[in-house]
Amino acid sequence: MSTSETPRYVRLRVDVVLEIDGPAELAAAAEARIDADEFMPEEERVPARAAAHEDSAEALAYLVEPFDLIRDVPGIEMVQASWSSEEIEYDPDALEWDLGEEDGAEEDDDDDRS
Repeated sequence: MSTSETPRYVRLRVDVVLEIDGPAELAAAAEARIDADEFMPEEERVPARAAAHEDSAEALAYLVEPFDLIRDVPGIEMVQASWSSEEIEYDPDALEWDLGEEDGAEEDDDDDRS
């Protein structure tokens, strides 16, 4: 079997920070998704609806589907997925939120090899 025929696995990590400016709309959308979920047992729907109304991060978790990110990408098959959502403290000026930080580190590494 050649290298191109050997299955290769890739872990894709995506961090997204969202500002919730419509918590009621978010909760309503989550509740609609919960109600439409044909695989969710009825006894789980009541606590799921309550969680979506009490916590925007929980509501968002009911609405995000990792498969949607890769649905139309040719040549791949999703093997496993997990995701979570949590409320965070966000300061766009803090170094920890500098999304270019990793890119800069790679550039510095390249400069050292010259």
